[in-house]
Amino acid sequence: MNGFRNFLTRFRPAAAPGRAAPTGVPADRSAELREELAAPLALFAQAQEEARSVREQAAAAAAARRREAERQAEAMVAAAHEEARRVRARTAEQVLRTAESRAASLLAAADREAATVHDRAGNRMPVLAGRVVELVLEDLAAAPASAAKGLGASGRERHEEGGP
Repeated sequence: MNGFRNFLTRFRPAAAPGRAAPTGVPADRSAELREELAAPLALFAQAQEEARSVREQAAAAAAARRREAERQAEAMVAAAHEEARRVRARTAEQVLRTAESRAASLLAAADREAATVHDRAGNRMPVLAGRVVELVLEDLAAAPASAAKGLGASGRERHEEGGP
């Protein structure tokens, strides 16, 4: 019932019945609204101008920071390239020293091995030379007998090996 009563109150008269009272000039609501909104709209325009100014300043500051960051990045890259060059030079020097040390140790080892071979050859030389002399003397002693048969020393060796 409450809902129906609210519906009926809409049609209740707002003033006393009768002729409408003269009120004079009708109210200009749009002018009143313009006047009412003029101050807030002026403040809004000012706020928009301030926002535009802040955006421009922020864009300029961002561009300056970007340029500074690019300059710093270029300086960092240049420093890194220089450090890399120094590291490469240091590493190359270390590798060269290591290689020279290794080469010196290999050369020393080769010299020791050569000395060992030379000593071994010096120790074996008299024995081998004596054996060669014995073989030559045997060949010389056998040469008159071979000559009588028509075979030389080299022929005798071929004959002993099974050759013609």
